[in-house]
Amino acid sequence: MLLAVGVGLALLGPLAPAGAQTGGDRPTVLVTTVDDPITPVIADHLADVVAAAEDEGHAAVVVELDTPGGLDTAMRDIVQTFLRADVPVVVYVTPSGARAASAGALIAWSAHVVAMAPGTTIGAATPVDLEGGEVGDKVVNDAAAYARAVAEERGRDVEVAEEAVTEGRALSASEAVDEGVADLIAVDRPELLQVLDGTRVELPDGTTVTLETAGAEVVERDMSAFRRLLQWLADPNLAFLFLSLGTLAIIYELATPGIGVGGGLGAVLLVLALFSLAVLPVDAVGLVFLVVAAVLFVVEVLAPGIGAAAALGAVSLALAGVFLFRDEGPGVSLSLAAVVPVVVVVGGAVVLAGRLAAHARTAPSVLGPEALVGRQVTVARADGSSGQAFVEGAWWAVSGDEPLAPGDEVRIRDVDGLRLLVDRLPTEDTKDTEDAVGVEEGDTQP
Repeated sequence: MLLAVGVGLALLGPLAPAGAQTGGDRPTVLVTTVDDPITPVIADHLADVVAAAEDEGHAAVVVELDTPGGLDTAMRDIVQTFLRADVPVVVYVTPSGARAASAGALIAWSAHVVAMAPGTTIGAATPVDLEGGEVGDKVVNDAAAYARAVAEERGRDVEVAEEAVTEGRALSASEAVDEGVADLIAVDRPELLQVLDGTRVELPDGTTVTLETAGAEVVERDMSAFRRLLQWLADPNLAFLFLSLGTLAIIYELATPGIGVGGGLGAVLLVLALFSLAVLPVDAVGLVFLVVAAVLFVVEVLAPGIGAAAALGAVSLALAGVFLFRDEGPGVSLSLAAVVPVVVVVGGAVVLAGRLAAHARTAPSVLGPEALVGRQVTVARADGSSGQAFVEGAWWAVSGDEPLAPGDEVRIRDVDGLRLLVDRLPTEDTKDTEDAVGVEEGDTQP
């Protein structure tokens, strides 16, 4: 009986979640790093990390943070995740020189414990738009109220949190601890776990947990490769670039149809742009301007003129860049230095595409039977004035005004269905005969 129980436990052992605390084992801490702007991708990742820590029984979650800020909606999702977490959450601003700015400050204050490495800063949470400009008082007041609520929920200094929003106040690590918006300073991760040991935190259900992190085993949980790709794409500059170049590639495919390289490249760029738009705050007005720009560019290609349609399309594209992304926060910003060159290049390229399309429509045909007119071919078989010739990999019926013979060189003057109308070219013997006849006729002249 005991042997059977032992075998069963041995088989069930590998099924225990990785990093979970088991009887007799030292506690584990789940650690993840966020060193990018705050986006919905980061919010989803942190939600998964907290859920994994709860399911796997880790003693705490440590988020090593270094961010300039990010999107307001993503920040609020993360704050809600941390406030509802049934496992202690520690935000550690690290390494030295790192910052928890703007949205990062509110994310840090929503954690149970805020730790900072020497030489780091926190604060400067005044909202700005995607171009880095100031926003209205309504937005600032809303952000200030939210900062006060988060600080109050975690027992932090409410006035300092509000000043970080209304006055853009930023604090060093020591100032943050002195002002009551950070809990401790730790040089590195091992020191952090040592100092955290014995800290008591209260969970949403009212229970108090004492952290046992001294000598805890660290389990790192990084973002998946797919999420890293999405995070890279969550950049308004890339989204605008992919939208513009993808549209341009498809327009070139329409202007000069070929083997589909332009269309394929354009489709790939537009798909990447859709991934970007899926994780960015998009405004419908910007999408309308983008569609108008695409329509005007197509008009320029189909009916090229003095470039008026291309110029209006370029203006619409520039307006799309201005209005496409909602004003939600710093760190994820659309640079006008990127918009202007893209607009100029795309507008000029569309004008060129229109000229290429017009030239292609008026140029002589280089495909189909008409392209054979003027070609010189050799008659392979003949019967009177008709015969056959092998042209461009196929047998064609040929017909002339004179009798034809195998080996005759003929020139195609027209195509009638599947028949080539030809003129026989003079041979050397024919030329000699014509010359002789001309001499004889000349001798008989008076």
